[in-house]
Formats: sequence, structure tokens, C-alpha cells
Amino acid sequence: MKLIIRFFLLTLLVITACKEEKKQDTAVKLKTTEVAFASFGDKITSEKAVTSAEMFEKFKTLKAGDTLNVKFASTIKEVCTKKGCWMKLPLGEETETMVRFKDYGFFMPLDSKDSEVIVEGKAYVTETSVNDLRHYAEDAGKTAEEIAKITEPKREFAFEAHGVLMDNE
Repeated sequence: MKLIIRFFLLTLLVITACKEEKKQDTAVKLKTTEVAFASFGDKITSEKAVTSAEMFEKFKTLKAGDTLNVKFASTIKEVCTKKGCWMKLPLGEETETMVRFKDYGFFMPLDSKDSEVIVEGKAYVTETSVNDLRHYAEDAGKTAEEIAKITEPKREFAFEAHGVLMDNE
């Protein structure tokens, strides 16, 4: 009897140890309004996403330190080629926002440039002072003439996404 129990336990152990683990893929296929999306980070929907032009108008109303919870659609202009840990999305012809991902909890595919995306998270504005800009220019080896041309602080539009949908087609 003990031999049967030992054989049963040994067989059970071998079966569970040899079972192949299935790793959860971070990109989950969703079907939303006839468009297939890959999902990254928190699960979000495409509903109520504003356009990049509308997002630009919202950014213009923010002051440094303000935040705005929002969802908007754009096309990836540039993506980090080492890990996919950031991307740049155009807001207009000459304006863009730098998108980073909440707590570095997820990354975008390295080949996702030119893909349509919907991002949801916090929009905010950062402002770099004239003194800091001049200091950075000096550190970069700029000439005194180039440094003297820096007369206004630089406003930058930033975004921390907690979820992203990327068009798969």
C-alpha cells in the first residue's frame, strides 16, 4: 500500500514539475470599434479619446506644476530604441509631448514608430529656467553668443501614461 501511495505522489510531482508555464504577454489583443489594438500597461478603452490637436489646446492652458487626467490619440513620432521606455507624440506640426510610463511598469515595442496610439494618464507642463538653460548650454560647449540668445524659459509638454492602446494594423 505504501508503495502505491509513493508511486502516486511521485507521478503527481513529475506531472506538476514538467508542466510548461505560460507567460502572460503584455500585449493583449482587444477589438474596439472595428480596430485591433495591442494593450500595454493598465487596461484602457478608446472611448472619449481627444485628438492630438485638442490635446495641444489643453496643454496650452496648463501652467508649470498643473496636471490633467486625459486620454488622447496620436501617432508615435519617436520611441526609445534601447528599451521602449519612452515615446514622443506630435501635438501639432512643431510641438510634441514626451510620454513616459508610470513606474516604468511597461514599455513599447522598439519598432512602434509611426503607429497610431491612444494614451491615458496625466498631462503636465515643465518649465526650465533661463539660468538652467544657459548652464546646460555652457556645459554643452555652446559659444557665449549662443548662450546670450537664451532669453526665455523653455516650456515642455510631458505625459505619464498608465495605459496605451496601439493600432495593430
